[in-house]
Amino acid sequence: MPRGNTGGGMSARVALVTGAARGIGAATVLKLAEQGWSVLAVDLGGQDPALPYAMATADELAAVVDRAAAHGPVRGHLADVRDLAALTAAVAEAEQRWGGLDAAIAAAGVIAGGVPMWEVPVAQEDAVLDVDLRGVLNLARAAIPAMLRRPEPRSGRFLAVASAAATRGLPMLAAYCAAKAGVAGFVRALGSELGGSGVTANAVSPGSTDTPILAESARLYGLPDAERFAAQQPLGRLLDPAEVAAVLAFLAGPDSSAMTGAVVPVDGGLAL
Repeated sequence: MPRGNTGGGMSARVALVTGAARGIGAATVLKLAEQGWSVLAVDLGGQDPALPYAMATADELAAVVDRAAAHGPVRGHLADVRDLAALTAAVAEAEQRWGGLDAAIAAAGVIAGGVPMWEVPVAQEDAVLDVDLRGVLNLARAAIPAMLRRPEPRSGRFLAVASAAATRGLPMLAAYCAAKAGVAGFVRALGSELGGSGVTANAVSPGSTDTPILAESARLYGLPDAERFAAQQPLGRLLDPAEVAAVLAFLAGPDSSAMTGAVVPVDGGLAL
């Protein structure tokens, strides 16, 4: 994707963000760019025939890149998180362009359901499990070796977006709950595996956040709009993606050095 400030040479800190075209991923790209990071913004940039709602487009990714590039080096990259080779190529681009990789943030996600688990089309279930869980594992497999290639003392950060659905049984969203619970368990194990390496692994667990996934959740539940979910949270409102992105940016930075294997609720109290 040719748009955006590609920068030159080695940046102080380099991040790769999946699901970057909208929602929490887009907000994270913008937040990191504002903080001086060089960012490779990764998204599918196309439609998934298995899912009944619109995915983000390449034009939406380009718009995020253009906004973020006002603050520093940002580049868009089209890749499917289900494709390990494509993610490995994205990591290689970040290393070649900016000299290394310091943070990888798995924010790509989809949702499907709206009927009991045994009635969900298998292709939809596969899409949820493959994007929301396998996509996180794929990013770790591609990105962690790059972060370990940084010289010691290193401070790499692997981050993932889980969900309050990791701990709450949401009816008619069984595959989504399973995938997000898997993300939480994976991050805990990964934090243990990375102990002493200088690379940490953490996740955020958002509540009802004003994103296209929440809009699709409302449709699946037959609700007129996503705002109906606000009453479930003690804060009494939906979260803004930027609020979740702010916590991800903290976890990506040096002040989170004592944290690994943590799943941080950013949920307006939903899990209480």
